[in-house]
Amino acid sequence: MSAGNAIITAAICGAETTRAQTPYLPITAGELAAEAEACAKEGAAIIHLHVRTDDGKPTQDRALFDKAIRAIRARCGVIVQTSTGGAVGMSAEERAQPLDCEPEMASLNAGSLNFGDEVFENPFPLVREFARRMRERGIVPELECYDAGHVDSCLLLAAEGVIDLPGHFDFVLGVRGGMAASEENLRFLVSKVPVGSTFSVAGVGRHQLPMAALALRLGGHARCGLEDNIYLSKGVLAKGSAELVAKVSELARAAGRGVASVAEARKLLRIERSA
Repeated sequence: MSAGNAIITAAICGAETTRAQTPYLPITAGELAAEAEACAKEGAAIIHLHVRTDDGKPTQDRALFDKAIRAIRARCGVIVQTSTGGAVGMSAEERAQPLDCEPEMASLNAGSLNFGDEVFENPFPLVREFARRMRERGIVPELECYDAGHVDSCLLLAAEGVIDLPGHFDFVLGVRGGMAASEENLRFLVSKVPVGSTFSVAGVGRHQLPMAALALRLGGHARCGLEDNIYLSKGVLAKGSAELVAKVSELARAAGRGVASVAEARKLLRIERSA
């Protein structure tokens, strides 16, 4: 597994973080675009995108995704990766709406799990349908794995011809109900990644920066941002995801890695079309 330049993904909004938790959360299309531009300047090549209604509620509304994507693309040339996870409890059709907005990438959640006190449902029929729509539209999936069995699910789906490997895995660690954020767990997950594939890590909460540092040392890539963590250090709110991206850029250099440009990220992730 190559340890070339590191791809940084900025998850700038999410579906769970609220303005009550941090006043720096971007909500409107203009705010999302400004934050995406700030993250790009600090080294982010990918923006993992959720959208909100004006009152801050999570939504998968196609029109709001389209508005946000257009605003982001007007300000910077990042890869826009839309969420198909949405928020727990949303219907499959609701969650799939952003795929009609021509993103270059989209998240493909590989399996179900307890998500806090709720259940994040991703049965195989839903995953197959989302994968079909992505392939039909030329959208590269990011394979979201919250537990070790989700990697095996991806291998099964590849054997069925539903997804293509090598691919790009994102290990989301630290969700209550999923795999804990630990070095032992990450090394085990990395051992399961198919030859030629790439991986990134999204550590939740206080685990974000330590897991990013470990992923970068192991030759992988990293996700950061207010979706998963609102603190720059203990008790200190990050004034936006860009501060966290800047920190991960420092971690990449400390690990002897460069920071991948958008063009480099497209090549590494096998994105054949640009927006």
